[in-house]
Amino acid sequence: MVNRLFLGLLLVFTAIQTQTYAQFNLGQSQEKIDYTKPKEYTVGGITVAGNNGLDENSILLLLGVEIGDKIKVPGDQTRKIVKKFWEQDLFSDVQLYATKIEGELIFLELYLDELPKLSKFSFVGLSRGEVENLKDKLNFYRGKVINRNLYSEAKRKVAQYYIDKGFLNTTVDIKEHSDSTMRNGKVLDVIVNKYKRVKIASINFSGNQKFKSGKLKRQMKDTKQKKWYRLFKASKYLEDKYEDDKNKVVALYNSLGYRDARIVTDTVSRNNKGLLEIDMQIEEGHQYFFRDINWVGNTKYSSDVLSKKLGIREGDVYDEKLLNERLEFSFSGTDIKSLYMDDGYLFFQLNPVEVLVEGDSIDFEMRMSEGNQAVIRNVLVKGNDKTRDHVIYREIRTVPGELFRRSNVIRTQEILTGLGYFNPQTMGIQPKPDPQSGMVDIEYTVEEQSTDQIQLQGAFGANRFTGTLGLTLNNFSLRNMFKKGAWQPVPAGDGQKLSLQISSNGTFYQSYALSFVEPWLGGKKPTSLSVGINHFVYDLSNNGKISSIGLNVGLGKRLRWPDDYFTLQQGIGILQYNVKNYAITDGFDNGKSNNLNYKISLSRNSVFEQFFPTKGSTFSLSGEFTPPYSLFNDKDYSSLGADEKYKWLEYYKIKFSADWYTNFIGKFVLRTHFETASLAAYDDEVGIPPFERYHIGGDGLSQGSQFNGSEIVALRGYGNRELNPLSDSRTAAATYIKYYLETRYPLMKSPQSTIYGLAFAEAGNGFANFDDFNLYDVKRSAGVGFRVIMPMLGILGVDFAYGFDKIYGSVEPSGWQTHFILGQQF
Repeated sequence: MVNRLFLGLLLVFTAIQTQTYAQFNLGQSQEKIDYTKPKEYTVGGITVAGNNGLDENSILLLLGVEIGDKIKVPGDQTRKIVKKFWEQDLFSDVQLYATKIEGELIFLELYLDELPKLSKFSFVGLSRGEVENLKDKLNFYRGKVINRNLYSEAKRKVAQYYIDKGFLNTTVDIKEHSDSTMRNGKVLDVIVNKYKRVKIASINFSGNQKFKSGKLKRQMKDTKQKKWYRLFKASKYLEDKYEDDKNKVVALYNSLGYRDARIVTDTVSRNNKGLLEIDMQIEEGHQYFFRDINWVGNTKYSSDVLSKKLGIREGDVYDEKLLNERLEFSFSGTDIKSLYMDDGYLFFQLNPVEVLVEGDSIDFEMRMSEGNQAVIRNVLVKGNDKTRDHVIYREIRTVPGELFRRSNVIRTQEILTGLGYFNPQTMGIQPKPDPQSGMVDIEYTVEEQSTDQIQLQGAFGANRFTGTLGLTLNNFSLRNMFKKGAWQPVPAGDGQKLSLQISSNGTFYQSYALSFVEPWLGGKKPTSLSVGINHFVYDLSNNGKISSIGLNVGLGKRLRWPDDYFTLQQGIGILQYNVKNYAITDGFDNGKSNNLNYKISLSRNSVFEQFFPTKGSTFSLSGEFTPPYSLFNDKDYSSLGADEKYKWLEYYKIKFSADWYTNFIGKFVLRTHFETASLAAYDDEVGIPPFERYHIGGDGLSQGSQFNGSEIVALRGYGNRELNPLSDSRTAAATYIKYYLETRYPLMKSPQSTIYGLAFAEAGNGFANFDDFNLYDVKRSAGVGFRVIMPMLGILGVDFAYGFDKIYGSVEPSGWQTHFILGQQF
């Protein structure tokens, strides 16, 4: 039996004074190898041994040595063979043997011990949500090689996941056991003990004279000490957030001229209850002020103009952040750099240099290089695999051949976001300047998101359930309706809007509405065309029936003055009501009533985030007018019956509404809303018609109450139509007012869904006519709620509102009301 002798090919052999020999037992004879004198052999044979399930041919191919090759033993080639197999990270042991030497021939054996593979794994003691999150982080899969790195990385990632949530004492252990269903397979059990969240008992400051400790603590947005009233910010310690918060403390000092302020020492320790105590020592330094500011290199604008634009005067408190914002980092675009870039100076450079610090005063020299004006060469759009190029390019304000203007780039971003077709979080704008030619290419990158909506709405009223099915296609393509292959699942990409809505509770109530909007009529200018038809039937069987059919056509135009956020809309509508044995009002229970009207509205919209606006405002002033028939006919309306008086409706409507969105604390957004409207008559003898009024109160869902053209006005905290001015709910208000404050907080924001919570205070009321209108005679409410917004389904939500005032005919406050919001903006 030939004894195998391990050559130790991974070791670095060195010569020593006494020669060392390795012996191979070859029967009765012995051959000695001098390790200080490598010898060249010819490979006579190669075998593979050990515990591995790999294909032998693949191993020999990786080996890189074939029978007949010449190798030196010992030598670099043998060491490289062993190293190569270790680098595969598949084996727990790799050895290379010489099994036999016959003259110039050497026979090799490669021994490989394969690492175990992951068969399956589980987490012990965790919730389903935690397990799903950790699976994504660990990237475990069946067949993955189990090595030391896998263990250490898994423990680190799991522990860090809980440390980031404030569980600083988390321990992670991994147990393994064999799995008979898989060769060399192992089952891993990840055992997590997160213990209790470690909270911050106190945050203490010393050395602070300018600011009280409470103000410094408020600068630390993500590091908060434990308080019973703290609801929205957990008291937990996150090291990276803590470092950011320390910088915010220093930034507060810097903003008031204390530019040398620093945190000398800070310690994080545990008290005897295991809670954290944070101690920071502040060195405030001296307060500094701006003194002389001189401009160098400016030719386009004078120094006086630039100083006025900068808005910093001698004696103002030194604030480096404010200085940088005024020079080139203003979000509002009012900085010096924007002034130049709005006139094509894309290559403009500005370097503020402190030239003298004397006492508490600092002198600056603003060194400028204006460069040449840049002209736009190419405008490119990438990522639109659904929306057609012309829909995007017609909205882009950066046009080839024109000067580069930063304001046009920002306005383009606003418009593309406002379309709603693209994910605003991933939208990219990349100017690519070429200083040599003075040209610039601009590349817009967009990511499509779903904008179509399916509306499934249900409401219960008058002891009946009304269901609504709606479909809105916001990026429709009419010209591709009959094109083969365009239905995927519907023809899309031309930016048109098609909406279909059907409501019914059987034969009692049915409503159908179809509308179409072309936003760029003719494709040359932003002039929109809208067409809509509607029909409803309100059938009470033996108690009467009322139906209507209508058509409306409108044109809209985006204005350039006062700015291009304004839109002017005009339209004509014709609607006919058919009444059979139903008392619309006294003296009118049979007959037809016709409504020919002209509508005009002026609106401004600077809100571009579709699902969760954080800034901007909207307002709209609109009017609706019918011809004043009574002014040019000879009828005595005081003697006419209601059916004759309202054969052709005569009225005018004025409505105003406004919204403001303000991001005021962290992620909190304040929405301020106001609206009012009034329906009035040209002639007092004709009076206000029983149609086209306002139903006030409730959740805003129609519940079939729009049969007489009335508008549904939601007011939370009260029942549907409970704030109509008369006890008969069919007699709606002619005038109303509504206003509220609503605070919103986002819980999740993504293209797939947006979830936010809200709290509100609301007030409003309806009045029989404008003479009864009283700004302070309102019904008040307050409450909380939440919204879930999914692009395909619109808004889903619920509000819990308390009405503080009595409704008509009641002696008790309205009290708690629950309002469900389905598929509509509220």
